[in-house]
Amino acid sequence: MMTPRPFGSLPSGESVEEFTLTNRAGASASVLTLGGIVTSLRVPDREGRASDIVLGFDELGSYAAGHPYFGAIIGRIAGRVTGGKIWIEGEGYSLACNERGNHLHGGLRGLDKRIWTAQPLTRASGDASLRLSYRSPDGEEGYPGSVEIRVIYTLTAKSALIVETEAMSDRPTPLSLAHHSYFNLAGEGSGDVSGHEVQIVAEEYVPTDESLALSDLRESVAGRGADLRSPRILGDALPELAGAHGDNYLLRGPGAPQPFGPTLAARVTERGSGRVLEVYTDESCLQFYTGVMLDGTLVGKSGRPYGRHAGLCLECHGYPNATSVDTFGDILVRPESPQRRLTIYAFSTN
Repeated sequence: MMTPRPFGSLPSGESVEEFTLTNRAGASASVLTLGGIVTSLRVPDREGRASDIVLGFDELGSYAAGHPYFGAIIGRIAGRVTGGKIWIEGEGYSLACNERGNHLHGGLRGLDKRIWTAQPLTRASGDASLRLSYRSPDGEEGYPGSVEIRVIYTLTAKSALIVETEAMSDRPTPLSLAHHSYFNLAGEGSGDVSGHEVQIVAEEYVPTDESLALSDLRESVAGRGADLRSPRILGDALPELAGAHGDNYLLRGPGAPQPFGPTLAARVTERGSGRVLEVYTDESCLQFYTGVMLDGTLVGKSGRPYGRHAGLCLECHGYPNATSVDTFGDILVRPESPQRRLTIYAFSTN
């Protein structure tokens, strides 16, 4: 079942709608036509009580005023492109730089700030889906070529949120999308996530410099603070993470063939509620972010300010600098080969 409702109008006059997907288990996901933002994700705890577990706002003004990508679809390229420079078939292009000389999450007005066209769908399984469509024109934020993009959100009977992306272009151009929810499995507004247990199934990661730009070097997580192959309480791991921020993990070895099937990338457990989040993806990278830059200035839908580590992100995407380094996979969309990607946020309890 899916219910749309008006969510307000932007200063530009554009109207925004919110669609809510529900299932019989009591779970629900609410999505805006602005940026594909997931405003609410309610899943049951071990007692069967559903709570909202993602950060966000309950009115459009706060989203329009600016926020750190709460719940949005980000791109065209998710992550930081060093110096905003991309290369396509030997030709260089300069993207809009919006953070310390780098291109972050699609630029000054990326996909998270665009209005998408929504179409409710019903799967053969009976699961409710919402398809969002957007045409990104040639030159938007510096990217060459126009791209037809679709994002499909599905809430399954088992309370998994599936994020599928599809794209077609009129010329070779990079595209690497990600979903950017901040999760707090104890419930939005319940405090910080330092008590969550985190596991990331990756043998390698890419260190960053002081501006958080990627070094383009594969390094083993063994013996590093980035090593989360075994579950760790986040509060224990934070002092060992660079800037207490989190890292870009490589989920595939060099030369791994594409496309991949979705495999387990991360697992997060919150013992108080019993909620468990498992992330499966066919993407080559997972950017883990601890919410360290939240500083209490943003007040969420619970009426409580979001302080440091109020939520954590598990962003699945391709390697941001892949057009400059050919050993990190391919993020180009070509006219003859549409791009399709899949990430699953699966919830259960223990």
